[in-house]
Amino acid sequence: MTSAQWPILYRQHLTTMQDRAASALARAGLDHLVVPSGTLHYQFFDDRDYPYAVNPQFKAWLPLTRNPGSWLVYTPGARPKLVYLQPRDYWHVVPKAPSGYWTTHFDIVVVRKEEEALQHLPADPSRCAILGEPQSALGDYVPGNPAAVVDYLEYHRAYKTPYEIAMMREATRRGVRGHRAAERAFRAGASEFGIHLAYCQAAGQDANDLPYGNIVALNEHGAVLHYMDRDRLPPSPVRSFLIDAGASHDGYACDITRTYSANSGDEFQALVDAVDAAQLRMCAQVRAGVDYRQLHLDAHLALAGILRDFGIVSLSPESALETGVSSAFFPHGIGHGIGLQVHDVAGFAASESGGTIDKPPGHPYLRLTRTLEPGMVVTIEPGIYFIEMLLEELRAGPHAAAVDWARVDAFRPYGGIRIEDDVVCTDGEPVNLTREGFAAG
Repeated sequence: MTSAQWPILYRQHLTTMQDRAASALARAGLDHLVVPSGTLHYQFFDDRDYPYAVNPQFKAWLPLTRNPGSWLVYTPGARPKLVYLQPRDYWHVVPKAPSGYWTTHFDIVVVRKEEEALQHLPADPSRCAILGEPQSALGDYVPGNPAAVVDYLEYHRAYKTPYEIAMMREATRRGVRGHRAAERAFRAGASEFGIHLAYCQAAGQDANDLPYGNIVALNEHGAVLHYMDRDRLPPSPVRSFLIDAGASHDGYACDITRTYSANSGDEFQALVDAVDAAQLRMCAQVRAGVDYRQLHLDAHLALAGILRDFGIVSLSPESALETGVSSAFFPHGIGHGIGLQVHDVAGFAASESGGTIDKPPGHPYLRLTRTLEPGMVVTIEPGIYFIEMLLEELRAGPHAAAVDWARVDAFRPYGGIRIEDDVVCTDGEPVNLTREGFAAG
């Protein structure tokens, strides 16, 4: 799919957004949807602002991610309106005039001061569903985030439109470029910090553009699930490399993780290859009607089988899952929804009216419990880790004898393994956006 098709896909996407908004407003008995883009936040006891993060409810409608102080207004039956803040300012770069294929679908009003937006919002705030953070309040327009509206919109956000999937493909293209550069830097002996810089350069995005902070971990640091320190000097010797890093495009994210051994012929690389093969089989399970909770439990069985095959544990996969031994080596969930946010919303939603689908007992960190349906995009990220704290608990527990601790000690200096792809559920074969991206070069 080429960028030439994006205007058509966007028009279809906007129609979907209008239909969803109309249904949500009807449920709440309200007339207008009003969404601020968000505001700048300033650090406590300082005059420096935090990096701006756009309101996801705003960027769901249009590809604007750097425009604080703007507002979206939608009244069913009317064209959506964008109140676009373009301040007079010589301290900062002023946003350019709105342009692009999306602009023809909006009534656009440009204002120079934040308070000028008030005259372009609906007359009666009490008839509005105002979705945003408290800091975005303007006059009587105070975000109330009515549950009937938020629950409905967030539930349906799990179903990505073809336009959204196209944006995620573009984000993936950037992410793959970064990952290839990061592996080259690792092979060349760079530090974690140097690898991070190589990634950002290749992806064309810095820390404020990326959808989340890069996890760049050498050796034992791979056992820290959200490792963010980025040492300035490489360890000696360098044994392994785990990178969990994404990229963004027009508000949409990709989320990719890869793991490498410094020695492509050693046993740790063989373990990486085994996890990679299992991960591909898990990706093939992303099909309509599959309970994501079961996919998570099946992942435990597959990983426990690998642990047994490599002589790390002696239990059967079923026993390793039942006793919690597998959780000592795979302590997080198999993945999550992804789209406008890396950990996309409504992962536990029972219905468009709210409610919660519980996680499997003993698996508190799973972020998605819904049954997969066409249009959903999820990550699949199994891992095997050698985490000191969890290993200590396992050694002190009743199943310590089921672990070959000499084998654990042999793998401990490598930290851990995680392989992660973004996968689209369809009405047929799943579409692996990440593997597509790597195959395209």
